[in-house]
Amino acid sequence: MIQRAFFAGLFLATISACAPQVPDSGQGVGFDNSLEAQRQREAALAQGGYRVPDTVLPPEGSAEATAAETTRILEATRPGAADSAALNSGVAPVQASPANPAPATVGNADISDENNFDAVAERQTIESDAERIANNAAQYEVVQPEALPERTGDDQPNIVAFALSTKHPKGQSVYARAGFGGEDRARRNCAAYASPDQAQIDFLARGGPARDRKGIDPDGDGYACGWDPAPFRKATQG
Repeated sequence: MIQRAFFAGLFLATISACAPQVPDSGQGVGFDNSLEAQRQREAALAQGGYRVPDTVLPPEGSAEATAAETTRILEATRPGAADSAALNSGVAPVQASPANPAPATVGNADISDENNFDAVAERQTIESDAERIANNAAQYEVVQPEALPERTGDDQPNIVAFALSTKHPKGQSVYARAGFGGEDRARRNCAAYASPDQAQIDFLARGGPARDRKGIDPDGDGYACGWDPAPFRKATQG
């Protein structure tokens, strides 16, 4: 019985010795992530002409150490990294390189900045603003209406003068009109004019408003083809 147990134990020991060794997962396959190996790689990079940033290494085997090592390698091997320090002027990003001139100011000098509170506040005060308003008010001039000029060199009746000479509204019968079919006749004859103003001018030239030779003022208000003197009166009242 003892002999059987001895051979079983010997068999298990033999199998364990033949099993392949599993590498430490913290080291990675084919990489040496020790601090000493990192320093050796940095020294090799520095000897090749690349600048390695002086940083404090995180604890060995941590995720921060792996990320920091990757960042340092990428930065050191970036094209032109050796000259980056000489080209950096140390000022704002717009002028980070001496070869990068300041951008030209884009704007329109003719545009007023009166709507910019900060810009106006630098030039104006409450007192100066009140003075400016007073000066503008002093220069304000009220233009009084004048009489309409007399039309010369034209034999046509002046419908503006006629409108101002009348007082009654459109549609109020003032003059007697006779005849049958007055509305239909007026509609046909008024269609020959380009506008009520032209109809009124011709109406006055033919003896209106007292006489209506073409029947274009059937209601006898003195206004042909629906012409209205109200707009002309209103214009003179301001």
